[in-house]
Amino acid sequence: MNAPVIDIDPAAFWADPYPTLARLRAEAPIAFVPQLRATLLTRRDAVWREEKNIAVFSSVQPQGLMTRLMGQNMMRKDGEVHRVEREAIFPTVSPKTVKTVWLEEFRTTAARILADLRPAGAANLVTDYAMALSAEALKAITGLRNMDWREMDRVSQGMIDGCANYLGDPAVEARCHDCTDSIDRHIDAMIPVVDTAPDHSLLSVQRRAGMSDAQVRANIKLAISGGQNEPRDAIAGAAWALLTHPQALAQIAAGQASWKDAFEEYARWISPIGMSPRRIAQTATVDGVTLEEGSMAFLMFGSANRDEGCFTNPEAFDLLQDRQKSIPFGAGPHFCAGAWAARALIAEVALPMLFDALPGLRLDPENPARFGGWAFRGPLSMHVLWDA
Repeated sequence: MNAPVIDIDPAAFWADPYPTLARLRAEAPIAFVPQLRATLLTRRDAVWREEKNIAVFSSVQPQGLMTRLMGQNMMRKDGEVHRVEREAIFPTVSPKTVKTVWLEEFRTTAARILADLRPAGAANLVTDYAMALSAEALKAITGLRNMDWREMDRVSQGMIDGCANYLGDPAVEARCHDCTDSIDRHIDAMIPVVDTAPDHSLLSVQRRAGMSDAQVRANIKLAISGGQNEPRDAIAGAAWALLTHPQALAQIAAGQASWKDAFEEYARWISPIGMSPRRIAQTATVDGVTLEEGSMAFLMFGSANRDEGCFTNPEAFDLLQDRQKSIPFGAGPHFCAGAWAARALIAEVALPMLFDALPGLRLDPENPARFGGWAFRGPLSMHVLWDA
């Protein structure tokens, strides 16, 4: 392998990856990072192109963290086997199902949470709104309505921490196993419920499609690992972006931009899912860099979405800029299956209802928001005030 070798400070990269990613795009757009034991692709066009090149950039990773910790879900499959499983879950996440089944439930849940919050006049928007709303939506979509929303968030966070545990911390791995065990227990309890009264949930739809028990469980864990943290982080993060950019709120109020623009621009600017790992299935040369069979590559969505060659104002939160080349949900056959549900939950429900329900919504100057992460990134806390 002839990729340039670039060292990083893992702690600094977790706190704010963007300066390092900008340097990589400029100096070494395909670079091996020893601390991550992987080659990073950081420019948008390379990520967009190579995500589709499954002959080289394979999702099948028998020894990968996600496969070992969660089972071989459809994200870790390629070709026909991936297509079959994706088609099987489509009745749960299709645009029609989102519109006719889930959207009204999302609205009802958001209204209830906001009504409970409003008298307080203050909240941590991450834990008190975004986390709860995202988890309640995910309970319905997965079929695990027997799980408390706090437990849904815990198991999701435990799994994504495990899947991003590239430094091999044994405590992180142990927590991940505890979380997957919890999911299995909740699935066990709900199987007779959805078998008796079938619904649109992921658990019910997969069982009716005749998928194996292992497939059903692995795909539900996949849905939880991405379907909780991404909406949670995007709800709170987009609200923070709007509150720190009053001109964006003014553009929405004036009809110059929409809540959908706010969500999609935030997902470009601070991509909640910052990367996707791939195993190099055969030795290949990409943009002059040779990648050896069996090595790992990371497709860096968070970097691609700030590529100076593709966006007019890449480092800014700008609702009016051209986002046609943004790829926060991926670009190839593994394009996020939950994208329609996420757009509906965030752009049609969470953001407009939040700003409508809490008059004078503003950031708490005594408690500034904190962000973290690079594989998955979002606000860790976001304290707000409003006129109760």
